[in-house]
Amino acid sequence: MSRIVQWSITVALAGFLFGFDTAVISGADKPIQALWGLSDLQHGLLVMSMALWGTVIGAIGGNWPTDRLGRRATLVLIGILYLSSAVGSALSTDPYWFSFFRLIGGIGVGISSVAAPTYISEIAPAKHRGALVGLYQFNIVFGILMAFVSNFVLGSLLGEGAWRWMLGIEAVPALLYTLMICRVPKSPRWLILKRNDVEGASEVLRKIDPNADVDHEIATIRAAETSEQKAHAPFFSGRYRLPILLAFLIAFFNQLSGINFIIYYAPRVFEAAELGNSAALLSSAGIGLVNLVFTMAGMALIDRLGRRTLLYVGSVGYLVSLVMISRAFFLGDLGGIEVPLLLGLFIAAHAISQGAIIWVFIAEVFPNHVRARGQSFGSSVHWICAALITLVMPWVLGTFNGGPVFAFFAVMMALQVLFVKFLMPETKGVSLEVLQERLVREPTPKARPASAGSR
Repeated sequence: MSRIVQWSITVALAGFLFGFDTAVISGADKPIQALWGLSDLQHGLLVMSMALWGTVIGAIGGNWPTDRLGRRATLVLIGILYLSSAVGSALSTDPYWFSFFRLIGGIGVGISSVAAPTYISEIAPAKHRGALVGLYQFNIVFGILMAFVSNFVLGSLLGEGAWRWMLGIEAVPALLYTLMICRVPKSPRWLILKRNDVEGASEVLRKIDPNADVDHEIATIRAAETSEQKAHAPFFSGRYRLPILLAFLIAFFNQLSGINFIIYYAPRVFEAAELGNSAALLSSAGIGLVNLVFTMAGMALIDRLGRRTLLYVGSVGYLVSLVMISRAFFLGDLGGIEVPLLLGLFIAAHAISQGAIIWVFIAEVFPNHVRARGQSFGSSVHWICAALITLVMPWVLGTFNGGPVFAFFAVMMALQVLFVKFLMPETKGVSLEVLQERLVREPTPKARPASAGSR
């Protein structure tokens, strides 16, 4: 088990770079706009949003290297992308080169959201899979927090020119990660399914659990693959209808909770509401700390209580916080610290439920044969929804106050409760091959044509 934990932590460091790369730009926001004299539109397109669109590209195409090159090789590629992005962004002399290198980093983020959960899910024992895959989300949150801390320290020490160091320092963890990832083994399921390397897979499986019946495990994996090959169904077909629907809805509700709106635009909302010093409770570092603590709680509980129970718990937190914040805006009762505390409840509810579950659940519901494709699909839905919400929210906030906005997200979370109750399966402690049997629709045998002489 110690080896699995070590390998999972190493792979999950891709999430640390994901979080760091996503959040570090906040320290370079205003200095870059002033340095290159960018308009608001140019700044938003070339500086702030470019990495996000790279993430969409990486998520959509991430299944190709994950399947063709392999999980480990793709993880090495991700490290190289992050390293190139960090160095290139820090040394950029104009906004166009800067946007190019931010796009490269974003592509790394998108691919990592496919390859890392896929790899960890394929080496983790069923009873610990939730917590081990959850390490990826923990590292995302930890990376975000460390980016804010790093920006603060470098900004305090170096002043106006600190933005290049803020971006460039990511090269250090990116280089360490790239070197470390070369030491993890290839995924045994990938070796069997994509390279037919049973001997190599056996060696990895014995390292994972020396006491396991490796021959039986390999036979189970190959039997599941044989079933997939016989079906010969395209990804978007009735055979994978339920896993595709589950991945779509978990990713859709993740973003329609309003999490990106809260993180990106809450300061603007509360500034407009004239909350003054109480809004300091919602500073980036404060949000990052709450997110980190409750992500750890989610990891501790995901394999004990299960995915569905955590989503029920989180949905209650979502609904209470969103409804009460919406009510405060409608009534104009925005004084004191009630709204900031409710926002803290929202962040906690997200971290312990959707934040801890999404990458685990998507990696679990697809068969081995199409897992990378399914992870890519779910990640794409997540990032496209994130991009769209980020784009439309400035207009929404200019048209409505916080009341209707928070009410809308509350309605979405009420729908999430229905999704959990009537559609979402519990995947806790179930092997990937057994989940395949439960969730994949077997093809209906075609009726044999009647003979010419039959009546």
